[in-house]
Amino acid sequence: MEVEVCLQTFGPGQRTPIHRHSCEEVFVVLKGKGTLLLGSSSMKYPGQPQEIPVFQNSTFTIPVNDPHQVWNSDEHEDLQVIVVISRPPIKVFFYDDWNMPHTAAKLQFPIFWDEECLTAPKDEL
Repeated sequence: MEVEVCLQTFGPGQRTPIHRHSCEEVFVVLKGKGTLLLGSSSMKYPGQPQEIPVFQNSTFTIPVNDPHQVWNSDEHEDLQVIVVISRPPIKVFFYDDWNMPHTAAKLQFPIFWDEECLTAPKDEL
């Protein structure tokens, strides 16, 4: 199994862009609290997201291609998470808002954290 693991810290009020990707994702909340906004991949656009509270020592998963956003909704404390993704490097699609059609989401590949890891293929000989 191939996975990528990283530590992310969100300051008070910070959030990820609305996005989806070609892999499963697992979060473990080390400290703080926040909100997971989770849209649908079964409609033509993400729609009104579910708002799921997350807090210290909680774990949550994001299914493949489900649009989502992680938000530190706390005004005073950092939200710190360990993120595990399957099958790196991943293709990430970004949305302007929750009503943007899936087909209009903008692909970014490689994603910025993978750019330093990806090197030119070496000749096997």
